[in-house]
This record gives sequence, structure tokens and C-alpha cells, in this order.
Amino acid sequence: MDTLQCGRFSLSLTRPLVMGILNVTPDSFSDGGNFDTASKAVAHAEAMVKDGADIIDIGGESTRPGAEAVSIEDEIARVVPVIAALKSLNVPLSIDTRRPAVMQAALEAGVDLINDIAALEGEGALHIATRNQVAVCLMHMKGEPRTMQTAPDYADVVGEVTQYLAARRDEAERAGIARNRILLDPGFGFGKNLDHNTALFHAMSRMIEDLGCPFLVGVSRKSMLGQITGRLVGERATASVAAAMLAAQKGAAIVRVHDVRETVDALKILHALQ
Repeated sequence: MDTLQCGRFSLSLTRPLVMGILNVTPDSFSDGGNFDTASKAVAHAEAMVKDGADIIDIGGESTRPGAEAVSIEDEIARVVPVIAALKSLNVPLSIDTRRPAVMQAALEAGVDLINDIAALEGEGALHIATRNQVAVCLMHMKGEPRTMQTAPDYADVVGEVTQYLAARRDEAERAGIARNRILLDPGFGFGKNLDHNTALFHAMSRMIEDLGCPFLVGVSRKSMLGQITGRLVGERATASVAAAMLAAQKGAAIVRVHDVRETVDALKILHALQ
């Protein structure tokens, strides 16, 4: 599929796109508290767009392992003013949420994509996405964010993740979401240890081909990179760019990153020289 219909935008997927992460939270694992006011968040989003971000992904709830729950009201209060302020940037805006009420509020504020770690399993989520004609990203997660990294176990991680994503893709299509509006995400680090993540990375090209939908891949600054390199979370920019490059080589349509400028430059080199 060469084009993603994404709300107000029709995005060409002939090159890997860069999704810039905008956490409007006090407790996200990498940048919690850095952009927890609307003014700081808007300034950071503007900087990411200047650096080449193709999409801005706005999140008001940390889903790191062990994160404390945030109320729906607080999540909406965090993200809606930022979405409203960013509509004039003329780039697609994504809402990173698993809560249907937040999805609806974000859509009313003007987002173009629902990025849901729960793959639209929440009550009413599929209907909201279908009614609003936006793009969706359906992610695999085993368990809940607070406990998902407590001894995750699979008989066949690649097969189980592929089967789940196929089922959610089919459910979305039955609900009326066209295939050209669906992204899939294998959910690196969401109920998976390093061996699971590695197996999914190795199988990514085959999974994309089998599932017939573009992949969104988010490994930026995650613990799997720390386990491989021995670096702390604030020291993983180089590893994150390398992982994004590898994901792009394996066929990822979108890479979700903190370090936008560095990733954009790396992908330009990849495109020119590979």
C-alpha cells in the first residue's frame, strides 16, 4: 500500500515517515515532565516539524511499565489544548490513547490518527474511529501497562502477535475502517522481553507481507536498547536512530521517535545511498 488516508491528509508511504513523540505527561519513561504544559508542548512540536517530522503523536497518559493511572478528565485536559494549538502546523496529528472518551475529545479538537495500544478494543472505540474517518494504528500488547513486563511468556511470539494483529485488522475492516486507513504495530516492549522483541524485529519483513498493512514501529529509547547497549535512557539516541534505520530497511512505513532531526537525517542517507 503506497498511501495512508490520515484524516485531513493523504500520506505517501513511498519513503519511511517519521512520527515525532510529544508526551504531555509528567511521568513518561524518557521525557516525562519536559513538555507538560501546553506552551512547552507546542514549542517542542513546532521544533520537531522544523526538524522534519511528518506526524506528531500527542499522548497524555504514560504507558511505561508501572505507570500510575491518570483520570480521563486529566488526560483530556492535557491533550486537547495542545491539539487545538497545533492544527495550524499543517501536519497530521495523532492521539496516543487507549480511552474512547479521549479519542472522541481529540477527534473533535482535530486529530487525524488514533494510535491505540489497545488496538481499539475499548468499548465504543471502533465506532468512534469509523464514524470520524480517521486513520488508526492497532498495536499488540500483552497484559496491562502497569504489569505487562512481569514475566511475559509466549509459545510463539511472532505467530501470536501476527494472529492478534490480523484479527484486529479484520475487526476494524468489518466495522467499516478501510484498509488504507489501518496501521499495525507489533508493540515492542509492551509485554515482551528482549528475546521476544528481537524475534519480532527479525520477522518484521515477513509479518508486513503476511498482514498486508503498513507497520508503525516504536523502539525509541526503550529498555530493549538499554539492554543491548548498556546505556541509560537519556543516552540512547544513537541506538534509537540505528534501530529506526533497521526498521525502515525491514519495511516499516512509520518510525515513532523522540530524536526527530537525527532520525530524519539518517533516513535521508539511507534513501540516497542504499
